[in-house]
Amino acid sequence: MLENSLMRIPYETCPLCGSADHARALSGDCGPHPLWKEPIPKHIHWHQCNACTHVFADGYFTKEALDILFSGTNEHQKVGAGFEGNRVASARIIERVTPHKKSGMWLDIGFGNASLLFTALEYGFQVAGSDLRADNVATLKQLGVEAWCEDVAALTCRADIISMCDVLEHMPFPKESLQHLHGLLHEDGLLLVSMPNMDSVVWKLLDANRQNPYWGELEHYHNFGRARLYALLEECGFKILSYGISERYRACMEVVARKI
Repeated sequence: MLENSLMRIPYETCPLCGSADHARALSGDCGPHPLWKEPIPKHIHWHQCNACTHVFADGYFTKEALDILFSGTNEHQKVGAGFEGNRVASARIIERVTPHKKSGMWLDIGFGNASLLFTALEYGFQVAGSDLRADNVATLKQLGVEAWCEDVAALTCRADIISMCDVLEHMPFPKESLQHLHGLLHEDGLLLVSMPNMDSVVWKLLDANRQNPYWGELEHYHNFGRARLYALLEECGFKILSYGISERYRACMEVVARKI
């Protein structure tokens, strides 16, 4: 069995700005997470960058750790899970995009239960997806939707809309991922991202009551507030179009941005 020390590759510098000036802020317990198992470390140690304020885990998982983690899938993340209820929530997500673009190729990164892609089909979009869980990719292909089990850096599919619903915070190096996706978008293409919002009052109340689940979220490497996310998107060549409240998870935000 691998030692815990071999499960995470430490960040020597801030994964967004590259500063070496960061310090541990707090730690979270992953034990209650449904996918946690030995030998994955039971605690996440969170650091904050003193240069850009970004909050990130002390390291990202090795391939060996990811193989263990991806050997299981939460029921709500399986293709087709809760489709009737998720269809309504997915429609509201799509309707954040349709004022700006009503057709084209919609690429969903980390499609999970695929509700967003299935609903985008109903709205007349072409769709494709990627996910790191091979079983989900195989199931989606069986349903006739083009899909890949690849890291973002390996994707070559051009798109008019790219969505990442609660995915960017799972990526070891979000800036590099956004820069690659910027290149995949057609001119005036749209990016939709959702994730928990550290700047929200809900987040602060969860902290105050010691009930914030995100400090122990096993698959997260980053925590973003609205301001830090906006700055990153603009740095990577996107113009913010809208902000909204996400229904997907607690304290979540949804942001639509355009490639410039």
